[in-house]
Amino acid sequence: MVMSYIWTAMIALSLLASAFSGTLPLMTTALFHGAESAISLTLSLAGVLCLWSGVIRVMELTGLSRGLAALLRPLLRLLFPQAASDPEAAGYLSGNFTANLLGLGNAATPLGLKAVQRMKQLSGGENASNEMCRLIVMNTASVQLIPTTVAAVRSSLGASAPFDILPAVWLTSLCSVSLGLLAARLMEGRHG
Repeated sequence: MVMSYIWTAMIALSLLASAFSGTLPLMTTALFHGAESAISLTLSLAGVLCLWSGVIRVMELTGLSRGLAALLRPLLRLLFPQAASDPEAAGYLSGNFTANLLGLGNAATPLGLKAVQRMKQLSGGENASNEMCRLIVMNTASVQLIPTTVAAVRSSLGASAPFDILPAVWLTSLCSVSLGLLAARLMEGRHG
């Protein structure tokens, strides 16, 4: 609610400053150019998200997601011992990891939410369990093998090699997940 007032005030002040400085026509041109760029970016991201969401759906229908869950089971058991023993939670977790590995944070979020809901049912408690906190950390920091969303943005902005960022993405995502999991492990059992 407060942010809407702040944004409204910023826009009004920008309009007033532009009117007083005589740059209103330039501001109008920039406004329309920005709106056009936003639409183009949104459409390019929607296309990539639809493509990979379709790939994930095909994986579910063909049984590849179950194979991936079996492949990820040792990692899931290590990080989420209670949730990995439940087939429903393990399915949501493996789908979440798959989407994150493909750089599809928007597709990973619904699966992560379903995993947390199932974990809450399994724990029976009101507070977030350590496993839930680990999932949130991993979902936020997400290890990405193929950063499709970032590559789509780079491609829409004219990058000739949108995936040339892979080594940097791999290094930074591995570091962020490792440090996040270390922090989560150090904070386990502490209540504020």
